[in-house]
Amino acid sequence: MRSLLASAFALGLGVFPFLAACGDDEGGGDTTDDGDDGGDDGPGACGEIEGSCIELEPSGDGTDVDLVQTALIEAAPGDVILFHAGVYELDTGLSLDVSGVTLRGEGEAETVLSFAGQTDGAEGLLVTADDFTAEDLAVEDTIGDGIKVNGGARIVFRGVRVEWTGEPVEEHGAYGIYPVQCSDVLIEDSIVRGASDAGIYVGQSERAVVRGNTVELNVAGIEIENTFDADVYENIATGNTGGILVFNLPGLQVQNGAGTRVYDNDIFENNGPNFAPAGNTVAQVPPGTGFVALAAHEVEVFDNRFADNQTVQLGVISYHITLTKWDDPDYDPYSDSLYFHDNVFEGGGDLPSGLLGPVIRAELDALPEPPAVLPDIVIDGNFDPEKVDAKTGELLEEFSICIVGNDGADFFTLDFDGADFVAPNLDPTPHDCDREPLAPVVLEGVPL
Repeated sequence: MRSLLASAFALGLGVFPFLAACGDDEGGGDTTDDGDDGGDDGPGACGEIEGSCIELEPSGDGTDVDLVQTALIEAAPGDVILFHAGVYELDTGLSLDVSGVTLRGEGEAETVLSFAGQTDGAEGLLVTADDFTAEDLAVEDTIGDGIKVNGGARIVFRGVRVEWTGEPVEEHGAYGIYPVQCSDVLIEDSIVRGASDAGIYVGQSERAVVRGNTVELNVAGIEIENTFDADVYENIATGNTGGILVFNLPGLQVQNGAGTRVYDNDIFENNGPNFAPAGNTVAQVPPGTGFVALAAHEVEVFDNRFADNQTVQLGVISYHITLTKWDDPDYDPYSDSLYFHDNVFEGGGDLPSGLLGPVIRAELDALPEPPAVLPDIVIDGNFDPEKVDAKTGELLEEFSICIVGNDGADFFTLDFDGADFVAPNLDPTPHDCDREPLAPVVLEGVPL
């Protein structure tokens, strides 16, 4: 089970080894061979590859950036750049614009690209290419994002660790593993800690699988934003401000994403402080949030294990409740067409915090018989008037939010009309329905 593998990965802290060149006994520089080093295709080996094997060793004297960037510039499609174990000390950001390149280390605890001394660059590594793979290495302490892939197709992260060491602070980079405007993305068996926005962020993308990862001590553990067709499963999200988020935000090139499945994840004790910079959307996420759908469409959440998220285990909100203005005529700010079923909830809701937590608690306390803790599932009840039955005031069947088979989970709606709470209630009946399950995501050109 991938979540167990992710747990094993989480035990390593890892340091980053940088560049030495394949077949060069003198050290430094890089050399290539005929593409087959005679080894297997696991960590620390190039295996049988289409291109050349470029082997790197860390210098030990803090001068690794030129060696690594040269390897990235000179790489050709099909090449593997093999980072042997050690800490590679990098003082500027790196970039790769050649398609078909694999960056491989000897393990996330053995090969570490350290940006602790970084003085320049918006991220640790920026990739603008297709068919990119990063595996079995770590990136630490970048001044911006960890690894960003912009506009690529067939992107794979496997066994990668991105971490900001030390206490969580807003000066940490926003995103750890960050594919944006990409297609056919696989992120598996990786670890992200300490991001000031989202540890794993898949934004404005199409077809993504996020599985078997561990995200902890971030503001958001995993965030799927303005993305079409994503599967998020067998991950461990703990110690974050919010565990897993599915958002649609205004003003972006890709609008109104849909089709995300979140299943078989362990989402527990996401009660960490919110250290996002003021003004970021995630700065509004209350500590103690398990899962939130914000302006989300066609999302299915099932077979997850929620435990001890102190504000809300599972929440559904519209963009209106953020009280943030926008100027985007194509943006749909409402959540609808959601299906929550067969999840397990334990504890939680006992210490609501942030801006929204006390508001929910106050509305609960105004009920005749308020529960002692916040219910497991909370929705704001703010729906698109064009998708509501005029007679019942409930969502039309095709846009319904269905909540069934969640092992006795309790429920609360704020009945928010965009300005005020009209008639908050604990009645789950309007959401006692079923929806057609979403289809599994199939990546094109990336085997699962």
